Amino acid sequence: MIQVRYFASLREQLGRDAEAIEPSTEASVAELRALLCARGEPWATALAPEQRILAAVNQEMARPDSRVADGDELAFFPPVTGG
Repeated sequence: MIQVRYFASLREQLGRDAEAIEPSTEASVAELRALLCARGEPWATALAPEQRILAAVNQEMARPDSRVADGDELAFFPPVTGG
């Protein structure tokens, strides 16, 4: 199982802060994001490819091609801005 966590506006859009998913094989961040989008709404809008979303695997910033394996934690969050 992969623990998926959602932060900030993603948590609000999806109505949850976390869930567990079990992909059939090890996958990349981009593949898991696409898998979640394929569920339909609200994931399709919140995690759409045109949305600027950052990801972390096991609390380290990750790229779309970063691998995620069984037992890992994958977090999605919007970019943080400040002033």
